[in-house]
Amino acid sequence: MGSGAGIRQIQAQTVFFGASDGPMTNEQLQQAPGRILHFPTVLGAVVPVYNIPNMTAALKFSGPVLADIFLGKITKWNDPQIAKLNAGVSLPATDITVVHRADGSGTTYIWVDYLSKVSAEFLKKVGVNTAVNWPTGVGGKGNEGVAGLVRQSPGSLGYVELIYALQNKISYGSVQSMAGEFVTASAQTVTAAANEASSKMPADFRVSITNAPGKGVYAISSFTWILMYENPTDKQRARVMVDFMKWALTDGQKEAPALGYAPLPKEVVDREMQALQKIQL
Repeated sequence: MGSGAGIRQIQAQTVFFGASDGPMTNEQLQQAPGRILHFPTVLGAVVPVYNIPNMTAALKFSGPVLADIFLGKITKWNDPQIAKLNAGVSLPATDITVVHRADGSGTTYIWVDYLSKVSAEFLKKVGVNTAVNWPTGVGGKGNEGVAGLVRQSPGSLGYVELIYALQNKISYGSVQSMAGEFVTASAQTVTAAANEASSKMPADFRVSITNAPGKGVYAISSFTWILMYENPTDKQRARVMVDFMKWALTDGQKEAPALGYAPLPKEVVDREMQALQKIQL
């Protein structure tokens, strides 16, 4: 289930808590029957995945090049702009098949949030949301749908959470950071992005850390959030959930790297443990 459905269900109170890789908008929060709080749980990365037969080199991408591919402006793998970033790599003259999400998705939110920061044209034509009108490409449902389409479509390029690229053994590229480095997604490079943002973290934890400054930073990184009502009707379930969150923010953080995620900076955890006290039990 994508983040769009998670947000809709927490608004409708058909679930006790929601989860999203994109924070709720002010408008979405206002549509809910009560105050919803955001709690970051781990850090994730979205990676450009591709299927080029017989390609062994790991490709390099820049934000503007990815934006132009998803705008339908760059259509061939051997386009001069891709070739310039990948000197010495033999790129085929085949068409690029763009693969994107068909459902509302936090993964899409992170991807378009990043592309909108590095391309004014992308911001104007596509914008930032969990679901957007794509100028080009084919849609897959869920990260697994996009991963499946890329795996079975030679010449394709899509975006998925890092864990899906690892589990499906799909090639994924490095992305040029704001500092100009080509950085590959990992627990370390995602944490580096969060360390930069944690000092500027707003009280409600809704923050974007895509295209963060600094060395060793992976550009398409994000927190992933649990969404809970401040004054839940089911107090017994709320107590269980708060206990779970306390575990997830402490001992549970050790489990993150094995699942393709990065643990939260200590400063963020400390602030969240305070924020959990706002939930009326």
